[in-house]
Amino acid sequence: MKKKTQRTYIGGQAVIQGVMMRGKSGMATVVRDDKGELHMEAKRIKPPEKRKKWTRVPFVRGIFNFVLSLVDGMKALLRSSEVAVTDDEESASKFSAWVEEKWKVSVSDIVTTIATFLGVVLAVGLFAFLPNYFTRLIDEAVRGYGEDGALRIVENWGQGGIFYNLIEGGFRLVVFILYILFTLIFKSLRETYRYHGAEHKTINCYEYGLPLTKENVRNCSRMHDRCGTTFIFIVLVISILMFALAGYLIVGLAGMNTGNSRLDAFIMVLVKFACLPIVAGVSYEVLKVLSLSNSPLLFPFKAPGYLMQLLTTKEPTDEMIECAIEAFEKVLEMDTDSESPEKTFATEEKLSKLLKMMKKGFAEKDIDETDAEWILALTLNIPRSALSEERIVKREYCRRILEIYESRLTGRPLWYIFGSTDFYGYRIKVDERVLIPRPETEILVREAVASLREGDNILDLCTGSGAVAIAVACEAAKDKMVSVTATDISEEALEVARSNARFNKASINFIKADLFDGVRGRFNLITANPPYVKREEIATLQREVRDFEPRIALDGGVDGLDFYRRIAQKVNRYIARGGMLILECGENQAQDIIKLFTTTSRCDYAMVVRDLSGVERVIKIGF
Repeated sequence: MKKKTQRTYIGGQAVIQGVMMRGKSGMATVVRDDKGELHMEAKRIKPPEKRKKWTRVPFVRGIFNFVLSLVDGMKALLRSSEVAVTDDEESASKFSAWVEEKWKVSVSDIVTTIATFLGVVLAVGLFAFLPNYFTRLIDEAVRGYGEDGALRIVENWGQGGIFYNLIEGGFRLVVFILYILFTLIFKSLRETYRYHGAEHKTINCYEYGLPLTKENVRNCSRMHDRCGTTFIFIVLVISILMFALAGYLIVGLAGMNTGNSRLDAFIMVLVKFACLPIVAGVSYEVLKVLSLSNSPLLFPFKAPGYLMQLLTTKEPTDEMIECAIEAFEKVLEMDTDSESPEKTFATEEKLSKLLKMMKKGFAEKDIDETDAEWILALTLNIPRSALSEERIVKREYCRRILEIYESRLTGRPLWYIFGSTDFYGYRIKVDERVLIPRPETEILVREAVASLREGDNILDLCTGSGAVAIAVACEAAKDKMVSVTATDISEEALEVARSNARFNKASINFIKADLFDGVRGRFNLITANPPYVKREEIATLQREVRDFEPRIALDGGVDGLDFYRRIAQKVNRYIARGGMLILECGENQAQDIIKLFTTTSRCDYAMVVRDLSGVERVIKIGF
């Protein structure tokens, strides 16, 4: 037997065509659909140290963890069923379409609800009523009636008696084993047991200290001490002993046998329900003790669980092992990296539920929640005002929406993800090479267009994506003949600007230049939206700006005014008489910039235009 060099708290379970793994801070489910594609869903959970103290108390923690594992396991199982089988949405039945249109609910949701209900009914029938029914038959045969017609009471028998509960527990154990044997008939469940084997092998591989490769995992044991099958077996054994003891105390010592079998049965059902938390707590501690050591002395206690695992785990394929490895590595990553992103299965979903989930995720990451509305509106090609109308989002759209959502969670700006944004009514392509044009910059364009005259020469400095130059050129072309030149120090930015000019059919002469360097002639209108963020404030900017947008387009020097100084020093060489310079600036910079130009350049006047928030945003300087 290999020696385990590193224990892990990560556990899991098989789901439909996949594996779910659960750690301290996250859980991940990886499913392979019937087309062979892998899908992952990863969610953060509250780690033990952040839960209430009572959830970590011995015996009590077993109850909490049992319920938590049961709930999370059922959710993962149901979620896997939604993604495991892909459907051709073009061939969807008329009934499905009618249900979705009429009731705004997915047919798969209805099927899942019915299946869950039937599963609960089956479990209660098999493991509660069936053992009790057979035991009552034996009870009636053993107890019988005397010659006077009175019911004979056999010592330690009857409802709550030791023998009664031992036999009922034995029946429950037999039903459990027969149930597992029965499931082996079905191919789909045998496949689930193979995924169960992949889960065990992967965890064992990690605990043996081996790299998580398919070959290493394949060679590991499919038996594991913390298996849920072993836990259920322990629960059954502990419950037999616990119920027998409880029955003896209540009936044998307290004499609470009423002689009415149905009333006694009802009383014992209540007693058993009351004992279930104790059974779960004790069973958890027993499992924990058994999993802490590989001592041969403990093997006899582990052996029954291993025998049960021989039935519930089978040798997996490499594809199944791949699912288990991906799920395990994702959980390990989430436990060690608080920035590891969550992921969501792409399935049919209600629009309202999808929107709520996305807004919640963005709020947790301090991302503007309205981005969720933009993602849905743009992907579904509907106005934002229509998001209040409930509808079912098909899987193909849901997949695209979630790809964008997960990318946005990393901090990447929304318009970089979409690849373009709207600016002054024109589509502007953007990526990490250029700054994303802001709505307030449209004020600069509006003022520039309002000042244009026939035959004007226009120069746009620090053009970036070309948004300002393109908007001015296209607006002027509607009724005037003008000439537009645009400069930028970045060749990468100019590549984007040229592409945008071609797309919008704007006639612009692009020059690689550091402000005015390399520029010839004089211009009637000069526009500029230069870098104006103070260098020390860049680190305090929103993550999407700080980490993704080009620093060269943000850094305005120590006080944020470096580029304005350079423009003021040379503008008189390039501005025509009667010309105008229009600049965008940051908050609380306008008056300092006006003072700078009035003392450095030969300007005639300067005026400020405020944005919708009342900030002095645009400066118009006449010459």
